[in-house]
Amino acid sequence: MTTKIPIATESLASGSAPDWPWYALWVRSRHEKSVAELLTGKGFPTFLPMYLSRRRWSDRIQQVELPLIPGYVFCRFDCARRLPIMTTPGIVQIVSAGKSPQPVDDAEMQFLIQAVEAGVHLQLWPFLKTGQRVSIEEGPLRSLEGVLVSTKGQDQLILSISLLQRSVAVTVDRRWVKPLTESAPAPRRAAPILPFDGGHASFGR
Repeated sequence: MTTKIPIATESLASGSAPDWPWYALWVRSRHEKSVAELLTGKGFPTFLPMYLSRRRWSDRIQQVELPLIPGYVFCRFDCARRLPIMTTPGIVQIVSAGKSPQPVDDAEMQFLIQAVEAGVHLQLWPFLKTGQRVSIEEGPLRSLEGVLVSTKGQDQLILSISLLQRSVAVTVDRRWVKPLTESAPAPRRAAPILPFDGGHASFGR
């Protein structure tokens, strides 16, 4: 039995990198924390959202800290000078579109960071592409945007990282929610090259 409890991000490195976008790094299985620590030590702003998993054994309950998005670490850096990133032990590759590293959408990234820092309940969710988009007007998640769904009597705001085709569900109060005005669909982007999940938790495709 596993119960998921949200905790704050593993590490947001200090330092200024205003012009550098966020990139998603595919890392070796169970190397997320060590990679984040190494990148932070090199001075790169690094983001690794974590949660506490309460696991029940026959004679005890143990809490373990696990990555919210297994297999990936987010990092800001100058793509033209990425050698220090690629030589970091545990990193397999930068998630790319074609042969070029593809930055994570900045708005999606900021929504995810805000949700994690707010300390609200988070859980993995099958990736969503369509649905009614809403914004949060009140509370600690104010200004967040996502897709609203209901499950087991709870309202969930779905935040997606389109580049990785991964989504996270955030529990919200319906009173905070306001529908967004529909707009023209965004132009399609080249499909990113995603690594084989081999042993990682499935998020839905």
